[in-house]
Amino acid sequence: MTMSRRTTLGLGATTLAGLGLSTIMPRMAFAQDAMGDEYQTDNGRLTVYPISHASLVLAAPSAVIYADPVGGAALYEDHPTPDLVLITHEHGDHYDPDTLTALAGPETHIVANPAVFDMLPEALAAQAEAIGNGESTSFGAVGIDAIPAYNTTEDRLQYHPEGRDNGYILTIDGKRVYIAGDTEDIPEMRALENIDIAFVPMNLPYTMDEAQAAAGVGAFAPTVVYPYHYRGSDLGLFEALLGEESVETEVVRGPWYG
Repeated sequence: MTMSRRTTLGLGATTLAGLGLSTIMPRMAFAQDAMGDEYQTDNGRLTVYPISHASLVLAAPSAVIYADPVGGAALYEDHPTPDLVLITHEHGDHYDPDTLTALAGPETHIVANPAVFDMLPEALAAQAEAIGNGESTSFGAVGIDAIPAYNTTEDRLQYHPEGRDNGYILTIDGKRVYIAGDTEDIPEMRALENIDIAFVPMNLPYTMDEAQAAAGVGAFAPTVVYPYHYRGSDLGLFEALLGEESVETEVVRGPWYG
C-alpha cells in the first residue's frame, strides 16, 4: 500500500500496527493547536508544543523539557514548570536570562553549552551543568547528547563559530529527538541516524537556506521534521526540495509565528 502524508495522518494506531508500521506519525495535519502534537513512545506519549521561533516544549511521562525558552514567561503559562531546560547558545533568540529565571523552579535542571553556562546568573548556575560538542549527560531517564552546531559559509562564520554552540539529541522513552539549534548543513548533522523527530532551522544569513536544509534533512532522513527558526524562509520550497531527496520524512508545520 502506498501512503501519502494525508493517508498516514488519517490512520489510527491500530490500523498502522496492522500494516506493520511502527514509526511515529504526526497527530494531525496542518492544524496544530494548544493541545500540541502527540507521538507514541515506549512509555506513553511525547507531546510537541511549538512556542515561538526557536523555542519549544516537549512533554513526556519522564520529563517536561523546555528548549531555548525566550520571550517572557507569559508564553509558557499553559505549560508546567520545566524539569529540564536546554540552551543551545548565547544569542538573544535562544538565551534570555530573565525568561529563564522566571520559568525555572527550584528543581529545574539546566543543560547549556559552556559559553552560556559561564553567563548564567549565580542562582541559575547552581542548577545547571555545561556540556560541549561530543559530550553526553542524562536527566533521569532522558539521555542528552551535545552535537556541533555551526556555520560553514565564509560570510556567516561570525554568527556561529565551530566548537562553541550545541545541538542536542535527546533519547526520550525510546524516541530520538534532534534539536539542531543554529547550524548549517554540517557533516555531523548529515551523519545522524535513527532520528524520530527533528527541529531544523533555515533563515539567512544566520543559518541556512531552503536548499541546504532540504539536503541536510534528506541526508539523515528523520521520521518527522519540524522546520523552525525559519522567519523569512519559504517552507513550500523546502518541502518541494525535500520531496526530491527520495526520503520518507514527514514535514510538520508548527505555529511558530502565530
